[in-house]
Amino acid sequence: MTQTPFVPAPRLSHVSDLFVSVDKFREMGTARAGHRRIIPIIGGEAKGPRLNGKILNLGADWQTIWANGVAELEARYAVETHDGATVEICNYGYRHGPKEVLDAIARGEEVAPDQYYMRTQARLETGDPRYEWMNKTLFIGNGARRANQVVISLYAME
Repeated sequence: MTQTPFVPAPRLSHVSDLFVSVDKFREMGTARAGHRRIIPIIGGEAKGPRLNGKILNLGADWQTIWANGVAELEARYAVETHDGATVEICNYGYRHGPKEVLDAIARGEEVAPDQYYMRTQARLETGDPRYEWMNKTLFIGNGARRANQVVISLYAME
């Protein structure tokens, strides 16, 4: 029997903290996969060592809430960087936790991020050659939900 060579765990490097401003959500009702809602993305900012700029007033998070309470998150929006590039962000993830914590978040209350699970995987894409590295990098994020904002610390998997 041959052994598989050791493959090291990926290194993570901090890219940016995304402060995504959101508007009131629109209920769609219960569909095939669960309860659906749309949360408009209306602005915000990106601050970090490799991505800085403003989040544009376009895009949305199309959520599905499963019967077991897990929120499946599918957001698509754009950042205009401090130096004029446009970067598309497609973020997919999950948020779940104890019912009382999720109910507090739904009421707009501030809840410590370590009280629930909110993780994402992101794809960033741009045509600007200064940021071409984004087109061939995988990203993950650790998130938190606030009353009118989603915060995601975004990391590149090196």
